[in-house]
Amino acid sequence: MLTVKEIKAPIEQELKEFESFFLDSMRSNVPLLDKIIHYIAKRKGKQIRPMFVFLVARMLGGNGDNKTFSAAALVELLHTATLVHDDVVDDANERRGFFSVNALWKNKIAVLVGDYLLSKSLLASIDQKDFASLEVIARAVKAMSEGELLQLEKSRTLDITEEVYFEVIRKKTGSLIAACCETAAISVERHDMAERMRKFGETIGLAFQIKDDIFDYGDGIEIGKPTGNDIRERKVTMPLIYALNHSSITIKKELISILKKYNEDKAKVRRAVQLVTESGGVLYAHKRMMELKEEALAMLHDIPESPSKLALIGLVEYTTNRLK
Repeated sequence: MLTVKEIKAPIEQELKEFESFFLDSMRSNVPLLDKIIHYIAKRKGKQIRPMFVFLVARMLGGNGDNKTFSAAALVELLHTATLVHDDVVDDANERRGFFSVNALWKNKIAVLVGDYLLSKSLLASIDQKDFASLEVIARAVKAMSEGELLQLEKSRTLDITEEVYFEVIRKKTGSLIAACCETAAISVERHDMAERMRKFGETIGLAFQIKDDIFDYGDGIEIGKPTGNDIRERKVTMPLIYALNHSSITIKKELISILKKYNEDKAKVRRAVQLVTESGGVLYAHKRMMELKEEALAMLHDIPESPSKLALIGLVEYTTNRLK
């Protein structure tokens, strides 16, 4: 498996230049807003989404031109906006080891900052007269909102099936990585590949989310410690769905009882993690994740070999092998 450094190698220069390009795309003349923007910029993550944009664009024949930078900025602005809003919704005080925007500046300001970033994403595509990418971003915003609301609805009733679960994560997570890959194709005028790249990104997004679900149970295979956060938040994830559908009536009742009444009790949450793991829920989720990874990689088979394609395959492998 390639290291992150090896994955970034074909697009190292683009990623370096993208840091200042992205900061410029967020700037404001309002001092408070600009201060918060700089704070957000300092907390950048692994740049997974820009990596998908630049690697797909390179693989399809791009050379790192301004349209691809704009595409990466569009998606990253949207992603950053959703993170700021998610922290408000989840009442989270930390993000990537730093205080969240809402923890430092309160919810009202955080919501407005998220709105500003979203508007900058939409305006950037209008300024570039890139209406094809604008449509992609608008679709992603719609899907992500629907996915969050569907998940909230189902967390109250706990009647989510595997089919509904996939609908939730396709909208919540798959839509954003799909937008990365589709806008990348559009940015290099490969409209013939846009739909395939959208489907490729969506499939990777599904695998990415299942990996996050698995982390809640400590991987259940070989690494990590269980957190039980999803159980505390009453999120019905793939390992839990499997456990509810493949356990005895007694175990199923115990799990539902913990989710509905004792999701704040640490001992009960640990018990739920144990029950889900023992049911085979984590192993099943891992199997489905690997199937999705292979499905995504199959979409690249007839694309000519190149360093960027090799790195993109490495990035796909990374999404299913990452340790956090």
